[in-house]
Amino acid sequence: MEKPPLPNDDDTAMTPETQLGSLAGEDSQQGIVEPPARDGWDSKVEYFLAQVGFSVGLGNVWRFPYLCHQNGGGAFLLLYVLLMILVGIPLFFLELAAGQSIRQGSIGVWKHISPKLAGIGYSSCVVCFFVALYYNVIIGWSLFYLGNSFQYPLPWEKCPEHGNITVKECVASGPTTYFWFRKALNITDSINETGEFNPVITCCLLAAWTIVCLGMFKGIKSSAKVMYFSSIFPYVVLLCFLIRGLMLEGATEGLKYMFYPKLEIWGEVQVWRQAATQVFFALGLGFGSVIAYSSYNPCSNNCHRDALTVSTINFLTSVLATLVVFAVLGIRAREVAMRCVTHNLEKLSEQFSVGPLDRDLLPVFNISDPSSVSLEAYRYWLKVNGTKVPGNFTDCSLEDEMNKGVEGTGLAFIAFTEAMTLFPGSPFWSALFFLMLLNLGLSTMFGTMEGILTPLTDNFKVLKRHKTMLTVCSCIIGFLIGMLFTQRCGNYFVMMFDDYSATLPLIIVVVFECFSVSWVYGADRFLDDIEKMLNWRPPVVYKYLWKYVCLLAMLGLLGASLLKMCFKRPTYTAWNRETASEMTLDYPDWALGVLAVLIIFATLPVPLGYIHSTLRNRTRRNSIGSGLGTDTGGVYTKCSTVECDTPVAALLDEHLERNRIPKDSPSPLAEENLRLLPQREGAEDIEDSTSV
Repeated sequence: MEKPPLPNDDDTAMTPETQLGSLAGEDSQQGIVEPPARDGWDSKVEYFLAQVGFSVGLGNVWRFPYLCHQNGGGAFLLLYVLLMILVGIPLFFLELAAGQSIRQGSIGVWKHISPKLAGIGYSSCVVCFFVALYYNVIIGWSLFYLGNSFQYPLPWEKCPEHGNITVKECVASGPTTYFWFRKALNITDSINETGEFNPVITCCLLAAWTIVCLGMFKGIKSSAKVMYFSSIFPYVVLLCFLIRGLMLEGATEGLKYMFYPKLEIWGEVQVWRQAATQVFFALGLGFGSVIAYSSYNPCSNNCHRDALTVSTINFLTSVLATLVVFAVLGIRAREVAMRCVTHNLEKLSEQFSVGPLDRDLLPVFNISDPSSVSLEAYRYWLKVNGTKVPGNFTDCSLEDEMNKGVEGTGLAFIAFTEAMTLFPGSPFWSALFFLMLLNLGLSTMFGTMEGILTPLTDNFKVLKRHKTMLTVCSCIIGFLIGMLFTQRCGNYFVMMFDDYSATLPLIIVVVFECFSVSWVYGADRFLDDIEKMLNWRPPVVYKYLWKYVCLLAMLGLLGASLLKMCFKRPTYTAWNRETASEMTLDYPDWALGVLAVLIIFATLPVPLGYIHSTLRNRTRRNSIGSGLGTDTGGVYTKCSTVECDTPVAALLDEHLERNRIPKDSPSPLAEENLRLLPQREGAEDIEDSTSV
């Protein structure tokens, strides 16, 4: 259903001054008129699922658990909660309130606050496009693994054989690692070696973009229906994995390592930077998707409650995913440790069979039956007598295996995939897991695409009239450019885009967002607008959080990110076929050039928007000034009577003609608006206020 027009003067819930958040300026409040009817959510549930689906993505499953484990477990959780409260929720609330108040996408919101800030919205669109390019590749990988899950045994359970000889690369690396790097990606040894296109992954990418296109075909009307499944299904899967995992040996050991606190990490700057970055990306700040989704809400919607609820659900989802990941990785770590015990007991048995040894050195357990030996019993024997027995016996430590932290694709497609082979009925659990990844990715992709399409259709009438065509063309372009990632070296480009194409530009975008609202427009005025919109005033603490805490935190994060890039040459992880292992390589010079272009291209709209608006204002002022009192033959004629065209009247005629309003019945509100506007900063503000 379409959202009804905003309330009139008689409506006690909303006044004309606040229909658009009063963000065009105080003087223009009397001249604000109702915008045309705008699509809206069919229900609050749809909006809520869409917002949660966008914010809860793949990072909650494969990034947060890694950071939690590597940075102090429970201590990192406390730090994350602190930054979520002080920085994440206030900025999330800011974007929700701005979008709901102004009822525009990211471009329209910041242009409405000040035309000089329109570039912020365009930067958000560019970053969303970059993210969509590689994010859909990950969805394509999930489709590939999902398709391979419907067979028994799973193709990554055992190493393949060529002529009754097991492939050496697989023996050295392990079957799951070999399947990922050789069968799925067929990866090259470095980013310099491009290789041919991977036809299977290319087809999976095409399928992924087709699903996204079908889901976005009718905007939020179609994508919202998909959210009922894609946003809820991952929670069902996570709970199933948690319950099943806790029934297997090793899960509890894995959970112990998650919650073991290391408070000393609070003194490390790197940990604060990683925690702030995770908060930043977990809520989807700066993408414009939060603004786009909230712009379809009625103005009376309690966006403050939404901010608190979505942020809380996001955090709890991250904790739930971490519980699942560490329970499953604990099972895997114990299995690896027990294989180590078996290998060492075989060596010990050989030592006793070769020659007589002191019987006092013989373990109390049965070395001929390794399956009956516990990990603890073997480690105790090794500690007491291991050095006295000839042979190189190793310590089979479950702790060491858990400390081998993995994240990203390494967690999802290698470590977790290997752990699922230990589950009874492994194909079922594998299909369930990759279907969950598919839905997590799709719900985030819908939000990312909405962050592109909504701002463009709101600001360009031609695109709004052909929104379906815009959606289809965007998906086609995304697929064609995305084929870059389906080459054999494509995984290296995915890592490049993931690490550098979004992080720095998004931080810059959010810095400008926070500064423009809290200092340019004014935090008090923004709170006034929210009070008029919601009929109650948010706590004054938000004013100080926006003006000082959030802004300083984002500037600190920006500085830390820049310092890291400047003082440490960017690197990537490559697969070496000869050694069957991963190695860290420096990006070549041409790749650094690509990184620079990506960052510059994403941030360039901000200064360009400011320069364009400034020059346009100056040109308008000159044209207005030259038309006063002189017959230039231009826009305005020489004034000889009170009935001749004045600058205000000429602007009114231009406004009426542009909006196809009969000149003999102009709107009093529009005329009053035009009378006040020349007092403001520039003619660009005039155009925005008269077109509201």
